[in-house]
Formats: sequence, C-alpha cells, structure tokens
Amino acid sequence: MNDEHPHSVAIGGFIIGALLIVLATLLFVLGSGLGAERTRVVMVFDSSIKGLSVGAPVALRGVEIGQITGIDLILDSDTADLIMLVEADVSSANVQSTRRASEEMIDDLIARGLRAQLNQQSLLTGLLYVQLDFHPDTPALLAKIDSEYTQIPTIPTGLEKFTRQIESLDIAQIASDVQSIAAGIDQFIGQEEFRRLPQELSTTLVGVQTLTAELQAAVAGASPGLEQVLASTDLLVTQASDALPALTTMLDQNLATLQDAAAAFESTMTEIDGLVAPDSATTYQLNQALKELAMAGRALQLLAKTIEEQPESLLRGKNEDKP
Repeated sequence: MNDEHPHSVAIGGFIIGALLIVLATLLFVLGSGLGAERTRVVMVFDSSIKGLSVGAPVALRGVEIGQITGIDLILDSDTADLIMLVEADVSSANVQSTRRASEEMIDDLIARGLRAQLNQQSLLTGLLYVQLDFHPDTPALLAKIDSEYTQIPTIPTGLEKFTRQIESLDIAQIASDVQSIAAGIDQFIGQEEFRRLPQELSTTLVGVQTLTAELQAAVAGASPGLEQVLASTDLLVTQASDALPALTTMLDQNLATLQDAAAAFESTMTEIDGLVAPDSATTYQLNQALKELAMAGRALQLLAKTIEEQPESLLRGKNEDKP
C-alpha cells in the first residue's frame, strides 16, 4: 500500500498539470483570436521594409486585427525592379460588423479607400507594423503579382514622400544656380554705384529732416491764419444758414412772377398770331395800303420823268402832244 500511494499522487499531479496546460492553451487561443475566422491578404511595398518581421501586427486605426505571416522579395528580371510581397492574416475578432470578414467585404473596403501603410511600433526599437486606414483621395495602385489572395493597395509614409522629393531634386543644378546668384550679388556689391549708395542715402535723410523741419515751421506759422480762416468759414456758414430761408422765399416769388410773365407772353403771341393770320382784317387792310403806296410811287415816277423831259411844264402845264 505504501508503494501505491506515491504512484497515485504522481498520476493525479500529471492529470492536473495536463488540465492546466489545456486551460492555458484555450485561454491563449481565445485571447489572441486564433479561433476566429481569418482571411489571407497580400500587400506590395516598393520601399525598404527593414524592421518588419513575421508576427508583426496589422492594425486598423490602431486596433490589431491581424498578423504578418510571410515576407517575400520579388525581382522582376526584365526591369530589375524589386518589390516586397507581404502576406498577412486578417481576423474579424476585434471588429464588430454586420457580416463576417470575407474577400468580398475587403474588396468593398478597398473600393472605399482602404490602404496599407508602414508605421513604426517604437522609435527606440525601429520595429514596423502595417497600419490600415481609409484614404479615399489616393489611387488604388495594384502591383502585377501572381497571388490567389486579395491585394490591399499600399501608400508611402510622409517620410518616404519627403525622401522621394529630396531624391528627385537636381542638387548639382541647385548648387550651380546658387553659385551664379552669389556671383551676381558679388558683382553688384562691387559696383561703384552701390558703394556710393550709403552716402546718397545719408544725404537724402538729411534733406528729408530739413524739409520736415521747414514744414513744421510753416505749419506753426500758418496756424493762426488757419484758425482765423476756419472761424470766418464758420461765421459764413452760420450767416448762409440764416439767410437761406429768406433766399428760398425770394426765389419762390421770382418763380411765380416768371410764370405769370410767361403766361402773358403766351397770350400776346396768340393775339399776334390772330392779327397776322392770312384771313384777318388787319392783314387785308395792310395789303390794300401797300397797293396804294405802290400806285403813288408809280405816279411820282411819272411826274419826275415828265419834269425831266419837259421842265417848262411846271409853268405852262403838260404838253398833251408828246407822249
């Protein structure tokens, strides 16, 4: 009996240890999301991925939803381009959705702007992780790779964009331009006109100071006169304000007189029109008088002619024999 008791204790301890291992494994699986449905995706980066390793997290706006499962380097023998193919498993364990994670849902998210980007886990370690977020204003550029999994488009980080811009600059041309500018500035400074500029500026400042002093003196001298002019202007405005009602009344009266005169003139012109009308009696009498004046004029002409031809007719009278 004494030999069987230690053996039973060892068996019981082994069973309890096995149960604890199974429980710990179950808790690990449930906590890490390994029991949830997972979808395999791929991402292609054309820049260095130093710091990214298998097992690195894949996060959606900071929430871990997957892990990196593989990293491959692909060389295009035709163009000698290198691309880094990164595979990852994405789980819906930490994402509450109306439907389960699937390739169709990921394609829909990509159409709405889902992009992958490399970010640093820590500045001290330099480790990287894949950050997923929505950038609808960026194009969905997909690399031509032979893969059966859904490809998530990638975008460069802000540092990568800045580095590419720096690399695209023509440093030699910029240095040449700077040298040309420096040479032009040196040539300009060496000119005699530039050397005389400080003295001319000093002379100009002295002239400005003198002119300012003269203007101040002129203003000081003109101040009493200006005050008197302003006072006279004030008085004139006051007098004009007092006289304005009387002037307005006088203008109204003159306008009334002018209106009466215009009416009388219009009436006179109407009467004159009646007098000089073609069928008026006055016009007929004037015509008759003009005819009589014309006949008297012809008689005087005959008399003058007779006296000229027969002067003696004044004494003896007209000679009837002569015409």
